[in-house]
Amino acid sequence: MSTNISLKHINKLAIPALISGISEPILSLTDAAIVGNIDVNATESLAAVGIVTTFLSMLIWVLGQTRSAISSIVSQYVGANKLDKIKNLPAQAIFIITSLSILIIIGTYPFARSIFKLYNASNLILEYCIEYYRIRVFGFPFTLFTIAVFGAFRGLQNTYYPMIIAIIGALLNIVLDVILVYGIDGFIAPMNIKGAAYASVIAQLVMAILSAYYLLKKTVIPLKLSFPFNKEINRFILMIFNLFIRTIALNVTLYFASAFATSYGAKYIAAYTIAINLWFLGAFIIDGYASAGNILSGKLLGGKEYKLLISLSNKLIKYGVVLGIITATIGAVFYFPIGNIFTNDPEVLKAFYSIFYIVLLMQPLCALAFIFDGIFKGLGKMKYLRNLLLFSTFLVFIPILFGFDYLDYKLHAIFIALTFWIIARGIPLIIKFRQLFLPLAEKL
Repeated sequence: MSTNISLKHINKLAIPALISGISEPILSLTDAAIVGNIDVNATESLAAVGIVTTFLSMLIWVLGQTRSAISSIVSQYVGANKLDKIKNLPAQAIFIITSLSILIIIGTYPFARSIFKLYNASNLILEYCIEYYRIRVFGFPFTLFTIAVFGAFRGLQNTYYPMIIAIIGALLNIVLDVILVYGIDGFIAPMNIKGAAYASVIAQLVMAILSAYYLLKKTVIPLKLSFPFNKEINRFILMIFNLFIRTIALNVTLYFASAFATSYGAKYIAAYTIAINLWFLGAFIIDGYASAGNILSGKLLGGKEYKLLISLSNKLIKYGVVLGIITATIGAVFYFPIGNIFTNDPEVLKAFYSIFYIVLLMQPLCALAFIFDGIFKGLGKMKYLRNLLLFSTFLVFIPILFGFDYLDYKLHAIFIALTFWIIARGIPLIIKFRQLFLPLAEKL
């Protein structure tokens, strides 16, 4: 029986994946929007949230690649009708990744000051970074647990329950942010940036609990750890290794972007914080269709349905670019009100508005890059993804960033370099995909 790749079925996977995928950037955007409007040192607090969010995103993206690896293996076994062969793999993967997250907390907590000095944070911004991080980091294991469970659901071709979990987590975070940051007169004193950190940790804990509940109640995947390790654990670890190297390269990009923005001054890092978080939001919106590509490509590969795989890629290109254009258009229509959501500082807003148009123009290009990134993850082609990101980071992004920085383009240098970085990631993936699968499709 052929796999369904109709628009209706793609949307059935993509829309819930889109909603669940934006949970993490919504946590950070909510913190930024709420903290950016407090009465005391709002600009410095917003800058600190941006710096810490960048660092945490690095950690989450490095170890959160378990979602793609689990999803790829599970979906391929679903396509081959051999799910029973890897039922114990997700629990083993979760054990490995959460153990690593605890080690990272132990390794980074005492050195928070040194870590954020590397991002050029100083004085009050540095103190706020340390304060915020030393609370927020305790949500890290819960986030990774949730991400890994989401990977199992995706492999099973189910994005509905991750969506439910993400909605609950995002709404809870918003409510707790308002209560804990601003306080309730006579009941809870305003906690400012600390309140935003506590709100995120509580929301992440609740999402982890819900993830465990739905996985156990709605699937045949157990969470009980069992040995010996599954035969696919070596492939899983190799995927994680390649994705780890790839994500290190990705975060080199984010590190340089954040460090350069911070070096320009408080108003620039605050503006960068708003812009990059909106870029993350746009990326995660497009990621709904990348997730559908990830889920379906693994199943199609497992079932050796190569013609449908080509057809799927063509459809996703069209849907993704259209969605990217819609996202950019909405951003253009609400260009100025969007900035006012995050801050009222005229200097920060001026810096933000000067580069926000680049973020919007990037959206269709991001669609191509992220969709094929998702497809390649579903296919298990992690080595190629690793090599491509190393190329686009070190031979495209960094030289362009340093070149335009030398010309004193400031934030423009960062976002121009990001644009070329996205192009260098997307176009080669499309070419490689067609080289791999057009000959296979023609043989059928």
